[in-house]
Amino acid sequence: MSAKAQDYHKRLSAFMTEFVFPSEPSYEEYRREAGPDDHTVPPVIEELKALAKERGLWNLFLPSISGLTNLEYAPLAELTGWSMEVAPEVTNCAAPDTGNMETLHLFATEEQRTQWLEPLLNGEIRSGFAMTEPAVASSDARNIQTLITRDGGDYVINGRKWWTTGAADPRCTILIVMGRTDPDAASHRQQSMVLVPVDTPGVNILRSTPVSGWQDQHGHCEIVFDNVRVPATNLLGEAGAGFAIAQARLGPGRIHHCMRALGAAERALALMVDRVQKRVAFGKPLAEQGVVRESIAKSRNELDQARLLCEKAAWTIDQHGNKEAHVLVSQIKAVAPQVACDVIDRAIQVHGAAGVSDDFPLARLYSWHRAMRLFDGPDEVHMRTIARSEVGREKSAFASAACRQSDPAACRQSDPAACRQSDPAVTS
Repeated sequence: MSAKAQDYHKRLSAFMTEFVFPSEPSYEEYRREAGPDDHTVPPVIEELKALAKERGLWNLFLPSISGLTNLEYAPLAELTGWSMEVAPEVTNCAAPDTGNMETLHLFATEEQRTQWLEPLLNGEIRSGFAMTEPAVASSDARNIQTLITRDGGDYVINGRKWWTTGAADPRCTILIVMGRTDPDAASHRQQSMVLVPVDTPGVNILRSTPVSGWQDQHGHCEIVFDNVRVPATNLLGEAGAGFAIAQARLGPGRIHHCMRALGAAERALALMVDRVQKRVAFGKPLAEQGVVRESIAKSRNELDQARLLCEKAAWTIDQHGNKEAHVLVSQIKAVAPQVACDVIDRAIQVHGAAGVSDDFPLARLYSWHRAMRLFDGPDEVHMRTIARSEVGREKSAFASAACRQSDPAACRQSDPAACRQSDPAVTS
């Protein structure tokens, strides 16, 4: 970790300890009193944003602003994952805004950046990303059916999206919408992205979908676009570039989620260790139970392994770009949520009935990270990517020799004498 990254880590740790963790009860009380259908922001969020800005703990995810590499940002994102609902937003490092800001930074025109990127970077507005659709498997963006039709100087949008994170927040001003502009083009060139202000006529936000019974403050919305008309200048990048932009956006976004997931799991492990040292059962602390110690040890092993894989993916993005790192990103996206779920589940078990209550954050943490195994591509999609890469990899001379030696039939053809001792069919 560089001196700059170490300084950020020290200051962010102090900020979390002094302000973020103590603010969680205020955040939760506001949301509880407001009710599940209310999506207004708890006042403590804006108070903490001001403090984070003062301390230079702002937009840490964007290398062009923070000066941090993805590898250096990883432990900082992990720290914010300890307070999942508060810390990412108050440092302006919350999804989907981070992915949208990266997208605008890379592909927007100067006018678009002035209108949308600058207020997002300042934390004045929030945004949504409308890609997923209820009728198709949207993990492959080429399946998207929403139509974006050119009509003179405008684009007209028709379609239905859901799981549009952030769209219920009253501060949400802009949506990045992905749809088909040319259904007859090659499959990866049919899609484009356009910028759609939320207040545009025809944008109908139907509902915010709960996650395992919880309504997130920012919401995950189902939206119908009914003849929504925006100027052609709202096109992001070029026509037909939507699929490529989505890939560029989702790479860093996925790994940021994984970094935060490790932080959430570390909090669960800390709660587990604290609980077993204080809780007495059958006349002795839970920490003296062998099965409990095994749960703690497994959790530490899995977390440290996952962290190394996450850091490897981050380093590869820094050194070689998103394309070169895509298999590693799939690996950590498949691994981190599962590890988080496993660690949190053990923590819940150790807490007993208290673990599934709202007295501890464990049930909420588990719910979110179980959902994480679906969003940004389900486990199955990422496992397919990993397997495809492994099967398609050119076999090294070293591996070929080892495989040949282990194959009696191949071995007999090349050197029967050498195989005579190792092949049971020959020696018997």
